[in-house]
Amino acid sequence: MPGPPLPRRLFLAAEVLLLAGVGAASALLGHSGEWHPASLVALLFLLALLSEPFSVKLRDGQLTASTISIVLAIGLLGPAPAAGCGVAAMVLASAVRRIAFSKWVNNLAAFAAAPFVAGLAMRWLAGQFHVLHSSHGADSFVFGLLLLAVFIAALGMNFVLIGVNALVEEGHSLRRQIPEFLPLLPGELTAGALAAILAVAYRSVGLPMLIAAIVVLLIFQRLTVSLLRSEERAEQLLARSRQLVGLQFGVLRTLVRALEMRDRSSARHAAAVASYATSLGAELGCGDEERDVLRAAGLLHEIGKFTWPDRVLHAEEVAQEDEVIVRNHPQEGAILVGALDGYGLVADAILHHHERIDGRGYPAGLIGAEIPLASRILAICSTYDTMATGRGYRSAMGPEEARSELRVAARNGQLDPDLVERFIAMLERDGVTAAEAPDFETTLEFERRVQEIAEPGGGDSVNRVPLAAGILERLGALVAR
Repeated sequence: MPGPPLPRRLFLAAEVLLLAGVGAASALLGHSGEWHPASLVALLFLLALLSEPFSVKLRDGQLTASTISIVLAIGLLGPAPAAGCGVAAMVLASAVRRIAFSKWVNNLAAFAAAPFVAGLAMRWLAGQFHVLHSSHGADSFVFGLLLLAVFIAALGMNFVLIGVNALVEEGHSLRRQIPEFLPLLPGELTAGALAAILAVAYRSVGLPMLIAAIVVLLIFQRLTVSLLRSEERAEQLLARSRQLVGLQFGVLRTLVRALEMRDRSSARHAAAVASYATSLGAELGCGDEERDVLRAAGLLHEIGKFTWPDRVLHAEEVAQEDEVIVRNHPQEGAILVGALDGYGLVADAILHHHERIDGRGYPAGLIGAEIPLASRILAICSTYDTMATGRGYRSAMGPEEARSELRVAARNGQLDPDLVERFIAMLERDGVTAAEAPDFETTLEFERRVQEIAEPGGGDSVNRVPLAAGILERLGALVAR
């Protein structure tokens, strides 16, 4: 029941003063640099204003995109823009919901004060840890953790401000409100974590990456809403499942395409390796599922290079200080692909495709048969295509010279000698060349794979509705390194 009129008026006055205080503090403590670049400010304010149309109405409350815009403003801009994003989101949301004036004021005060304080805290913490302007891998990781911690503290402050309002206005104790708040917590934490990942990605890659990721997230949010609403409609569930799976594959395809834009040979090399690996798998008597693993692993074996800076990706010779980045790309690719439900075998194949038979490879130093068969196949196919086409700083070899070099690599302990001989025999018999390898889209068999996975019970090695969000989270973790 509503509280006494006098405390309610006093609390309303206190909230107005709090809102005014945030405005004054923004003017006093802020600086013009917080509002640059203007394109980023405009993007975050637009995202805050779009939070209501893209909101997810759940039984236990409402989930909006405003959290992402606010957290990004806290980390990338400063306290004043963060408060501005909070106010922008709440003005539109409050108007659409037609709430009472007192709740208007409470929403504005809470979503101005909490982000403002969080922005100040983030600025101070980032300065203390010397990560405010550094995009180095380790510093980016620390920056992301600090931003997530600050957001969690701001979330608690926001709960207290809104909870006290409910206590004064309606007589609901904070303890009573906790069970109503807890169901919303996982969604808010997920949004905050994704925002922290996007902030790190922006610092490492730039605005285009941030825009693309936000678009994917908004699309995914809408698809999630549709899926939730069609749980009891079997005919609609299948269609939405296909959309979600399509989005998942689309994320990976987009990443490979983005890598190709930076390194023109990547998609062709991926398709060629997938074709060689699938053919060699058939030569060795592998079943359909094993060949599917080889095809997918061949397409995605270099996806870890997406996080490489241009100085490494386009280097004619890798600098000594960048060798650790190069050697990490199998793990990075495995983490990305491992975010796909049911793609554990593909991730394992990618993880170990730079191992050597003599145990001097990486990342695990496996020896001989300890290396997964798919990884040994990938190593041969990737090495051959690289030599035959002259990728990077290598000069292209003729087919005979490339086959001879494969045998040298086998004798030197790099490649599996038995598999090398089977591969060479296949090439000599069938006359397979890189030029005959199908393109990336054909090898991916995008539509067929989406349909098989999305069908109820389809695909023994994958779940029916895998989630693309896991890929985005993993991508953010890799960019943060």
